[in-house]
Amino acid sequence: MQNLEFNSQVTILVGENGSGKSTFLEAVACAARLITVGSASVEHDPTLAEIRQLADYLKLNWYKRTHRGFYLRAEDFFGFAKKVAQMKQDLQNDLNAVDEEYQGRSNYAIGLAKMPYNSELSGLSQRYGEGLDNQSHGESFLKLFQARFVPNGFYLLDEPEAPLSPLRQLAFLTALHQMVNQESQFIIATHSPILMAYPNAEILSFDNGKITRTTYKELEHVNLMRAFLNDPNAYLNHLWDSGDE
Repeated sequence: MQNLEFNSQVTILVGENGSGKSTFLEAVACAARLITVGSASVEHDPTLAEIRQLADYLKLNWYKRTHRGFYLRAEDFFGFAKKVAQMKQDLQNDLNAVDEEYQGRSNYAIGLAKMPYNSELSGLSQRYGEGLDNQSHGESFLKLFQARFVPNGFYLLDEPEAPLSPLRQLAFLTALHQMVNQESQFIIATHSPILMAYPNAEILSFDNGKITRTTYKELEHVNLMRAFLNDPNAYLNHLWDSGDE
């Protein structure tokens, strides 16, 4: 099995769909037993059953072990937003139950009974605002990162650019850079040339059935995007002509 060292605070995983970069992230997340931003933990997520078996073959060595951070797949975000909304609704239901259960009791007693529920609701509001499901997908995604990023964290992110416009991808890089300056480490699988451009990031390519180190300037994805943006009509006309043959 290939040995990999992650010496950079930001490592970018690139490759076509099916090249294995997402599977690799999932296996590392399971081996590290990271908290997930999703509807289920890595230990119980049914979609990771086979990955957990693969993770048993991974041996992780740490220069400095941290238990902060999380693993995020972009497609799991909606499940997490619904989970947060359900938590808020359950807490509100508990508050309403206190009013019914403590009828006739003093306001002081009612206030004490409500205190833990109000405290948790306040914490959720401070962290996520009115609710992740009440904002646009891109806004709520950024809100999540701003709320959950902490110093000295270890973060595995799978295609975080999926809901983000180019402008919001730049805002995401700003949040990431703030955490890098506070000793956090990131491994990110992405198709975004914007995220790939993070300064001093180590880039690992998963194409051609092996993992190799590469540079931003060497990335076919970046060069194709640059050439297309420089002359989109040339590419589109070629596609149309090819389709007419």
